[in-house]
Amino acid sequence: MKKQCPECNDPIVGRTDKKFCSDGCRNSYNNRVNKDQKNLIRNINNRLRKNWRILEALNPNQKTKTTRDKLISVGFDFNYFTSIYTTKSGTVYYFVYDQGYLPLENQYYALVKRE
Repeated sequence: MKKQCPECNDPIVGRTDKKFCSDGCRNSYNNRVNKDQKNLIRNINNRLRKNWRILEALNPNQKTKTTRDKLISVGFDFNYFTSIYTTKSGTVYYFVYDQGYLPLENQYYALVKRE
């Protein structure tokens, strides 16, 4: 019994462990399977990506300070972050991947980069 390509159903010729008839079919199949199916996931990933880019742009030296108004004016959304880090002293940092921020007094934020 000959194996068939899961993408186009053509017969597979070649090695016995080959799964697709061509690189094009392999790419098409994997792109279709791995595509974000739901708008919710895609929108959250886009928001996280935007927040990360904003923090990276405002924090070129891996440690700086900015205001809440500045973050909001460039489109930062405080509802989207990937992790929370609490120090032994109880200080809470919010991270978007490796870029983080720490709420300070008077609407200021310390921006940091995790090594």
